Amino acid sequence: MHVDDGQEAASDLSLTATPSADNQTRDIVRAEGLGKQVVSPEGPLVILDDINFRIAQGERVAVIGASGSGKSTLLGLLAGLDVPSQGRVWLAGADLGTLDEDGRALLRAQRVGFVFQSFQLLTGLTALENVMLPLELAGQADARRQALELLERVGLQARARHYPTQLSGGEQQRVAIARAFAGNPDVLFADEPTGNLDQKTGHRIVELLFTLNREQGTTLILVTHDPELAAYCDRVLELDDGRLRGESEQRSHQV
Repeated sequence: MHVDDGQEAASDLSLTATPSADNQTRDIVRAEGLGKQVVSPEGPLVILDDINFRIAQGERVAVIGASGSGKSTLLGLLAGLDVPSQGRVWLAGADLGTLDEDGRALLRAQRVGFVFQSFQLLTGLTALENVMLPLELAGQADARRQALELLERVGLQARARHYPTQLSGGEQQRVAIARAFAGNPDVLFADEPTGNLDQKTGHRIVELLFTLNREQGTTLILVTHDPELAAYCDRVLELDDGRLRGESEQRSHQV
């Protein structure tokens, strides 16, 4: 993976926050004593409690658990989309607790990609423009060429001028995957990426997601309630009522 000016800038961010005690920078993601609580009418509600784990560069990790177990909340904390009530998160060498909202947004723009269940495409932009957007924000001079190559890679070059409302659910998710990989991210967060798709389309999306993940060497953190989807990963973290109940290594399916 090449290092561009944006990645160098993100490295500068991490200089003020790099863990020193045990060489934690070898981990692309680390959670330490992570917790999240909110106030409800009935009083404090614990969503996550004392979560600890490390993820190395290039790993494919699934986070599983029942609805309400805290999976999506954990993803939001790891990506710096939300702040914990206690504990610390390191992402791509940076201690998120030392960064303000703008600093976390800059780090995400430079080092992170996202794929969501609801696709999250901008409806006023074409498929091509949606994929070009992160490249343009990163200052890439050849954003159009790169975006067209990615759309071709996901089989949608012929639909480049179509708007999201003119695309099927599976096509929209393929555009979202192309956009997620456009910045050549170090970490890709995927939150129930097949949740709104039928089984056949979902299987094709899984194959595409993991093929691109393998080719680019991206670390993948996948939130899912589907054990078959989790089986494609190298490790599985299981949440139960806000606590990490188990972790397993497995021989992942080949894609």
